[in-house]
Amino acid sequence: MTEENSVGWGLKDVDFFEQSIDLLKQLPEPFYTKFITLTNHFPFELDEEDRMIDEYDSYSGTLNRYFPTVRYMDYALEQFFEQLKEEEMYEDTVFIMYGDHYGISSYHNRSMAMYLDKDEITDFDTVQLQRVPLFIHIPGMEGKRMDTVAGQIDLKPTILHLLGIDTNDMIHFGSDLFSEEKESFVVLRDGSFVTDDYLFTKDVCYDKQTELETDIANCEPYFEKANQDLHYSDRVIYGDLLRFYERIE
Repeated sequence: MTEENSVGWGLKDVDFFEQSIDLLKQLPEPFYTKFITLTNHFPFELDEEDRMIDEYDSYSGTLNRYFPTVRYMDYALEQFFEQLKEEEMYEDTVFIMYGDHYGISSYHNRSMAMYLDKDEITDFDTVQLQRVPLFIHIPGMEGKRMDTVAGQIDLKPTILHLLGIDTNDMIHFGSDLFSEEKESFVVLRDGSFVTDDYLFTKDVCYDKQTELETDIANCEPYFEKANQDLHYSDRVIYGDLLRFYERIE
């Protein structure tokens, strides 16, 4: 890291990926690596020479700076893929890209409403803005777009099953996104939850299609599952229960 190749939280995305190539080439195959990029992260700072598009124009400097950093990250990924192709590593690699949390917090709702052309950001919108992208790219396979309710806990079983790894003896709360048995349900840490048709938050049940409040009875069938999932998660984490787990080989 130098003053020239760093901004915000640390190493710029382009330099981060570039410096990683030689490290990847040294790893014995097959290998698994995880990259956490920093440039497209609050406070969304970017040097003038790295800006490829103009900032947005709103009341929020944070939201305004967000868009150029997204564009920069997109460029960094393009360069990374090109370098992997040159090293003949691209065709042998499964790529999973996802956001680990929301982009813009509710402190900037006034400007977000302007960007989304809404009168205001409602509690329904706030939960919907928690969504993050997920891309799974397998060279040589035809892609498709999926529209399903899921959470990051579903990532582990999905990846392992794609690799042909049996997860029956593993502990996880998620489900394979490609499984026909995948339940369209995800619960957030504050007790909010989302299903195919409904969204529940702050004691209000919303119809996802109309984005309007609906009868609470529509959400009641999911209350027990939401509470149970959070309870089990707390028991495992705060009770450190995995220390008792012995995997059977």
